[in-house]
Amino acid sequence: MPVHEMSLCQGILDIIEERAAVDRFSRVTKVRLSIGALSHVDPKAIGFGFDVVTRDTVADGAVLEIDQPPGQAFCMACSSTVTIPTRGQPCPSCGSHQLMVVGGDELRVDELEVS
Repeated sequence: MPVHEMSLCQGILDIIEERAAVDRFSRVTKVRLSIGALSHVDPKAIGFGFDVVTRDTVADGAVLEIDQPPGQAFCMACSSTVTIPTRGQPCPSCGSHQLMVVGGDELRVDELEVS
């Protein structure tokens, strides 16, 4: 597993543990993440790493759900917001490369189910 994803998993666990301390819960049963198509993060690696870093923690055994929003970009040439599968792709509407990413590059903890 790449060190990058393992480090991200540790960051996710840190967020969960901070919320547990603030909101005083002792168990997380489900974690929902958004990992955008343009984020350069491998969802499968996150799934594996999450199981490793959460052992013997408040999130041990938690179900991990991963939403994968598509890449979105604003094309400056045709003033359209378009869906792109990867960075560096031309605008599917006009072929321009003058794109500004406006979505799909996130890695975010969206929801925790706790008990």
